[in-house]
Formats: sequence, structure tokens, C-alpha cells
Amino acid sequence: MAVHGGALTTREAVEQRLRAGGADMPGLVLQAALLLSLLIALGVLVVLVADILIRSLPVLTDRPLDFLTSALSSRPARAGIAQGILGSVLLMVFVSVVALPLGIGAAVYLEEYARDTWWSRLIRTNIRNLAGVPSIVFGLMGLAIFVSTLGLGKSLIAGGLTLAVLVLPIAVITTSEALRAVPASIREAALGVGATRWETIRSHVVPYAAPGILTGTILSLARAFGETAPLLMVGAIAGTFSSGGIEDMLTGSYTALPTIVYNWSGQPQDEFRALTAAAIVVLLVVILLVNASAIILRNRYDRRW
Repeated sequence: MAVHGGALTTREAVEQRLRAGGADMPGLVLQAALLLSLLIALGVLVVLVADILIRSLPVLTDRPLDFLTSALSSRPARAGIAQGILGSVLLMVFVSVVALPLGIGAAVYLEEYARDTWWSRLIRTNIRNLAGVPSIVFGLMGLAIFVSTLGLGKSLIAGGLTLAVLVLPIAVITTSEALRAVPASIREAALGVGATRWETIRSHVVPYAAPGILTGTILSLARAFGETAPLLMVGAIAGTFSSGGIEDMLTGSYTALPTIVYNWSGQPQDEFRALTAAAIVVLLVVILLVNASAIILRNRYDRRW
């Protein structure tokens, strides 16, 4: 490449900069600041987790299985989280049955069928805004609609529907992102050989987007599993499961693991401090396992284009 007017070519300028060396002080300062921020965040996390683990040791070492299988009790020596685990599992079933099919279906329609109009853009914007709404707002909505208007009462059904509405925007967003990641050439090739739009979506687009959809749904369930504020509004705090059949469990009083943590943390006895820490450990382990499974599935089935 010719040099005009004594100006250096790009290659010569890069070589001169490399030979000159010298420290990039602004870059080093920024790197040090970012590293310091990371260390501070990790330090706070380690301190909190270590404090919880230390507080939970008396319970997890003395009665680990009994703590997991015992029912709620006002006596700390007999109290356990079995009812909370059962309640959380049933709530996740409601979320899986209600929110996930609706969220995936809505995302498929918005991405594959809906035209790019002001109406569809407005819907997408509102869905993204709903994903950032504080969870207590969904709790108030559940109290007003499911508990009062629909007459479901402060039951497990009302709690499950409230959590389903909470994670519905997240399911729509994650599914939409997974569908958008599928190259347009996949759709064009299927349509080019005579497939209908539905056959293209069913046999090509959704299977290729399945890893992202699966990861998003699992993370949505993890979000719902750890929520406390919405359940406090729809009656999970003071409830225990009815002793009848499945109908009584769904329509009667109930509880969940996060609300047990909230309830025990306000008890005056010192023994409940250790029980609260142990319940937090169990909740963290479950959420970490769910998140780890999402990462493993994403890495296992991830496709490179």
C-alpha cells in the first residue's frame, strides 16, 4: 500500500504502537476497578453464605433427615419443612401447566405469525415491561383477582395462578429470544420444499430452538420457586396443608418453603434462627440445582450456526 504525504499505513501504525510499548494507564485503572468490584461482590456473597451455613450447622448435623421430613410445629425441636417442600412442588406444577404452555404459544405466535405492526410492537413492549414489575404487584393482582373476584380464596390454586402470571412474561421473552436465534435459512429451506408454515415451525423452528426454550422455562421455574412476596399476599404465610385429600390440599390452607423462611425469621425463640438458616440452605441448594441443570442442558443441546 502506498504512503501519501508521509502518512503511515494501518499496518505500520500498529507495528509502531506495538514497538513503542508503554503502559495503558486508563486501561489498567479501569481493569483494576472492575476487578475490585468483582472481589467486593464475591466477598459479600461468601460472607453471607458462610454465615448462613454456620447458623444452619446445628440443625443439619443433628437432624438432617428429620428436618426435611417433619411437619411444621411451634416447637423448634420438632419443626421441619416437609410441608413447605410439598407446597413449593405443587406450586411449580401449577406454573408448569399454566404459564409455560401459554408463554411458549404466545412467543411462537408473536415471532412466527404476527405481522410487524404497531399493535404487535406494543404487545412486545408491554410484555418486557411486565417482566420488570416487582413481584409484590403480582401478589396484589392475585389477591384482587384470584382470591377476591374469582372467589378462589387464599388457596394453593390462587397461589399457583399468581406465580404463573408472574413468570409468564419471562417465559414469553426467553422463548422469543430462542426462536429469533434460529437462522432464517432454516425457515426458507423448509418452505422451499413445500412445507406449510405450521410444518416448518413444528418440525424445524421449534426443535432447533428447543435448547433455549428449555433453558428459559427452567430458569422461570427457579424464579417462581424462590418468590415470597406474592405468596404472602395470597395467604401462604400462616397456612398448613389440610389433612384431607388432594381437593382439600388445593382449596384449603397451604404453605411454601420461602414463606416458611419468612415466618420462622420473625419467631422470638433463638432456636428458630438455626431452623431459618437451614431452610435457607435447602432453598439455595434447590435453586442452584435447577440453575445448574439449565446450564447443563443448554451446553449439551446448544447448536452453533
